[in-house]
Amino acid sequence: MQNDFKQEQQYRVIVALVSLMVSIAFIAALTMLLPLPERGAGKIYMAEVLLDARNTLYPFTIQNLMWMMFFLGIGELWIRMSRGSKEFAQLKAALLPEDDSTMLRGKDLVPIYKNATARPSQNVFFLQRLLKRIILQFQNSQSIDQANTLMNSSLELMQHEIDLKYNMLRYMMWLIPTLGFIGTVVGIALALSDAGSMPDLGDNAGIKAWMVLLTSSLGVAFNTTLLALVMSAILVFVMHIAQAREEMALNGAGQYCMDNLVNRLYEE
Repeated sequence: MQNDFKQEQQYRVIVALVSLMVSIAFIAALTMLLPLPERGAGKIYMAEVLLDARNTLYPFTIQNLMWMMFFLGIGELWIRMSRGSKEFAQLKAALLPEDDSTMLRGKDLVPIYKNATARPSQNVFFLQRLLKRIILQFQNSQSIDQANTLMNSSLELMQHEIDLKYNMLRYMMWLIPTLGFIGTVVGIALALSDAGSMPDLGDNAGIKAWMVLLTSSLGVAFNTTLLALVMSAILVFVMHIAQAREEMALNGAGQYCMDNLVNRLYEE
């Protein structure tokens, strides 16, 4: 089990590194593709909204940092979606008799146990772990009630395990809006700073330049929040789909064991 956990963590690190590289490539592509002409009144440019490309510190902007967090979240979601698909695939492996007449005694469970433990995924997927626990419990106690109780307890623990695996995603979904609000505070602070350097009212060119500077700072404030809320909404939507898929896979494994193992057990 410990080796499986280490392998999963290493896989997550690899996916995170790939996600970061994809985010950098995405930012570079947007930088080249989105035009940034001279600022005009009443005009909004996607390069400003998505990247804050006019920032003197570009590419080190809050928007770009949010894009990196967003793609890290997408990588985590890809892992979870992939895991849900693999869990569903285990239900089609025919590890248990699925006809309507077979009953299982203690000796009949030996080949089933060997088949389940012979698989490399015995400590990874829900179904194999349930099979191992239920069979061992029944072999030791010869009690169907105890086997059923152990299965229910295991399902509760596995449900909690699924929930824990989404902690990092929940943190990213909190972090992205937080970065957006930080950008809002920074933008408003810059706007207030610029407001203190208002030129003389008779200086039309100075007033125009001052207004451009002021609206630019306010644009940073609102653009970061807008982008952060959109990113967070996308991640939350996909996370609910991925988590529901994993929970459905766990529910399917529990029903499979109940129908084809626990309900077939025969106390000698």
